[in-house]
Amino acid sequence: MSAISADMAARWEVVLVKAGRTKIRYPAELLGDDGERVVVRAPWAGSGVRDFGFVRFGPGDVFTEYYWRHRWYAVKEVRAADGRVKGWYCDITRPAVVSGTELVVEDLDLDLWRSADGSDVRRLDEDEFAESGLATRDPRAASAAMAALDELEGLAREGGFEELLA
Repeated sequence: MSAISADMAARWEVVLVKAGRTKIRYPAELLGDDGERVVVRAPWAGSGVRDFGFVRFGPGDVFTEYYWRHRWYAVKEVRAADGRVKGWYCDITRPAVVSGTELVVEDLDLDLWRSADGSDVRRLDEDEFAESGLATRDPRAASAAMAALDELEGLAREGGFEELLA
């Protein structure tokens, strides 16, 4: 793990890019960076409550986010304000890029949700992915994205992400 000062940890930002534009930028506490995987913790960065129907994110929720420099996804453990694990929200992304104290991630429109008890595993936004045109513009990236979604779904259905996140 890299040596990280408390000042650096306090100033990190996660920058989520979608379709070439910054979708959201939010402060995060750097928990670790081993050269391949970066782990940050951040409070819910959205405005108000976001209700997906199967889970709600909102003020008080805390996300521990795992990003990789050579994997095509990010895994986010979501905890409620009381510390209870709600589940894991996974974004299919291009590999993360660290630039100074910014963690830049390009969202590829595919997501996966796994509830805390594992009873609910669902693929999300496959229609948005198809409409994005990535398969035509960058077939290699589209293939990597689908393989990443399949990998995460397999892990989610086989018991979760504990080994991946250890």
